[in-house]
Amino acid sequence: MEVLLAILPVATLVLVLALLHRPLGDYMARVFTGAKDARIERVVYRLIGVDPRAEQSWGAYARGVIVFSIVGVLALYLLQRTQQLLPGALGLPAVPEGLAFNTAISFVTNTNWQSYSPELTMGYTVQLAGLAVQNFLSAAVGIAVAIALVRGLAARRSGTIGNVWVDVFRATFRLLLPLSVIAAVVLLAGGVIQNLTGFTEVGTIAGGTQNVPGGPVASQEAIKLLGTNGGGFFNANSAHPFENPTPWTNLFEIVLMLAIPFSLPRTFGRMVGDPKQGTAILAVMATLFAVSMTLLGILESAGAGTAPALAGGAMEGKETRFGILGSTLFGTTSTLTSTGAVNSMHDSYTSLGGMLPMINMMLGEIAPGGVGSGLYGMLVLAVIAVFIAGLLVGRTPEYLGKKIGPREMTLASLFILVTPTLVLAGTALSFAIPPLRENVEAVSIWNPGLHGLSEVLYAFTSAANNNGSAFAGLTANTDWLNAALGVAMALGRFVPIVIVLALAGSFAAQDTVPATSGTLPTHRPLFVGLLLGVTVLVTALTYFPVLALGPLAEGLN
Repeated sequence: MEVLLAILPVATLVLVLALLHRPLGDYMARVFTGAKDARIERVVYRLIGVDPRAEQSWGAYARGVIVFSIVGVLALYLLQRTQQLLPGALGLPAVPEGLAFNTAISFVTNTNWQSYSPELTMGYTVQLAGLAVQNFLSAAVGIAVAIALVRGLAARRSGTIGNVWVDVFRATFRLLLPLSVIAAVVLLAGGVIQNLTGFTEVGTIAGGTQNVPGGPVASQEAIKLLGTNGGGFFNANSAHPFENPTPWTNLFEIVLMLAIPFSLPRTFGRMVGDPKQGTAILAVMATLFAVSMTLLGILESAGAGTAPALAGGAMEGKETRFGILGSTLFGTTSTLTSTGAVNSMHDSYTSLGGMLPMINMMLGEIAPGGVGSGLYGMLVLAVIAVFIAGLLVGRTPEYLGKKIGPREMTLASLFILVTPTLVLAGTALSFAIPPLRENVEAVSIWNPGLHGLSEVLYAFTSAANNNGSAFAGLTANTDWLNAALGVAMALGRFVPIVIVLALAGSFAAQDTVPATSGTLPTHRPLFVGLLLGVTVLVTALTYFPVLALGPLAEGLN
C-alpha cells in the first residue's frame, strides 16, 4: 500500500505533463512564430514606439533586455522605499535600503530570494504592483531569450534573432497571463486564500491571541509557480496552509512549475523543423529529473539516526499533510527548475539529502530548468557535447546545420564558468576576509561547523543560479549578504543571457550546412547519453571539492 501511495502521485505527474507537452509546446511555437499581432499588442507597440516587424541583432536584443531589467529594478526599489506612502501598506514602514536593493534585483532576475518575512515586510501595493508584476516580466524575459537562441539556430544568414519587445509582450499576455488566471482559479477552489483583509486577530488553542495575515495569495501563487519564480506571499512559502492547503494542491503546484519548462523542448523542435531534436533534449531533462527525485526520496525516507528511524523517516521540517515523498518531489522540482519555492525546509533534510537540492542547482537548473533559462542552458551544453563528439571523430562539429567554431566554443565555455565562479568566489570571500567571516559566523550562521558552510554555499548557489530557495538556518538580512547575494543574482542572470544572445547572433549569421556521413545525429540515444555525461562532468563535478568540505563531510561524519 505504501508503495502504491508513493507511485501514484509520480504517475499522475508524468501523465499530466505528457498530456500537456505537445499542445502547450505547439502553442508556444505558434505564439513566437505568428506574424499577426492582436489589437492590444498593436496599441502597446504604438505607445512605446516599437515596430513589431523590425528584427534585431543580438546586440540590440541584449540591450533591450538589460535596459528593460534596469528599469524594473529601479521601479521595484522605489516602490519598496516609499511603501509607507502607498495604499494598502498595512501600516508597514519603508523597506530598508539594503534589503530593498536585494529584493529588487531578486525579483527582476527571476530569483525571488527573500531575506525577510513577506507578510510582515511588504504591503499589498508592493506585493501586487511590484513583486507580482516582476514575476510575470522576469519569466517572460527568460522565455524570450530562449526563443531568440532557437531562432538563431533555425535562421539562415539573417543575422537577426527577433524583437525583444514583441517576445516579452507575447510571453506575458499570450502565455503567462491566461495560464495564471486558470491556475489561480484552481488554487482558489483548493483552498488557497485571495482577499484584502489585512491582519485578523484570532484566538489560539492555548487561550492566547494571534494576528493572522490575509492577502491576494492565489493570484501571486499561480505566477510564482508558472513563471518558476518562487517568492512566497508568506515566509513559510508553499509549506503555509494558505498557500498550499492539501496534498492535491501540492501536486498541482508541482505541475505548474514543470508545465512550461518540460514543454519548451517541443517548441524548440517545432521551430527548428525537427521535433525529434526536442525529444532528445526532453529525454536528457527527464532522465536527470528522475534520478534526482529517486535519490532524494531514498535518502530522506531512509534518514539515518535514531529519531528518523523511530519516525519512519526524516520528518523534521516537513509537513505531515505532504509526507516525505510529497516534500522531496516538491523540493526536487523547485531546485531543478529555477523556482525556489519550498513546502519543506531544506535545512532540515538529512546531510546527504540536503546536498541533492544543492546539486540540482549546480547542474545549472536544466532538468527542466526555469522557464526559458532551462532550455537555453541545455542547448549550450548540447553545443559543447557536439563539439566534443566532433573532436572524437576528427571533424568540424555541427549542430542543426550550424558549424561550431572557436567563437561559439568560447561563448559556450564562458557560459558554464559564470555561475561556478560566482558561487565559489562568494562563499570563499564570506570566510576568507576576517571581518566578513566574523559577521557571517556571529550573525548569519545558526548551525556552526560543517553545516554552517553548507548554509552559506547553498545561499550563493541559489543566488547565482537564480533559484531563490535557502537553507532556512541562515540569517541573510545583513549588509554583506544583501550586497553579495544581490551582485551574484544580477551577474548570474544577465552575464549568461548576454552570452546566450551573442551565441544566437553567431548562429543566425551562418548558413546551414548539409549533413554528411560524419555528422553526429543529435536526435538519437547516443547523443542523449553523450549530453547526459557532458552535463554531469562540466557542471556538477566543478563543485565537488567544496561539496566535500560541506554536505559530503557532514554526511560521512
